[in-house]
Amino acid sequence: VQLQASGGGLVQAGASLRLSCTASRRTSSNNAVAWFRQAPGKEREFVATVSWNGDTTVTADSVKGRFIISRDRAKNTVYLQMNSLKPEDAGIYYCAAAYKSYAGRRTTDYAYWGQGTQVTVSS
Repeated sequence: VQLQASGGGLVQAGASLRLSCTASRRTSSNNAVAWFRQAPGKEREFVATVSWNGDTTVTADSVKGRFIISRDRAKNTVYLQMNSLKPEDAGIYYCAAAYKSYAGRRTTDYAYWGQGTQVTVSS
C-alpha cells in the first residue's frame, strides 16, 4: 500500500485547510487510517484516526472541535478538514494505514506511511 498525502500549505491563523490521503490499492479501504503530525524538534504526535468504514473516528484533544477526519472508500481517500488553524498546528502531516480495520493512537498501530505534507500557520 502506498499513501500519498497532499493539501498542505501556508495559511494565516484562523484559516482552514483540507488534507487528502490517497491510497494506491483498494485493499487499503479495509484498513483504519490516521493522521499524525510532527513539528521540528518534536516527536510525531497523533491527530486523528478513522475506521475502515468511517463509522468510528478518534481525534486528539488538541484538535477536537476544529479538525474532522473522514473517508471516501470509493475514492480510496481519507480527508482531514482543519479549521481555525493555530500556529501550534504547524508541522509535517503524515497519513498512515493500519493492518486492522480499527486502530488507535500509537504510531506502532500503523504499518504504511505516506511521505507527509507541510502545513505552515502564520500568526
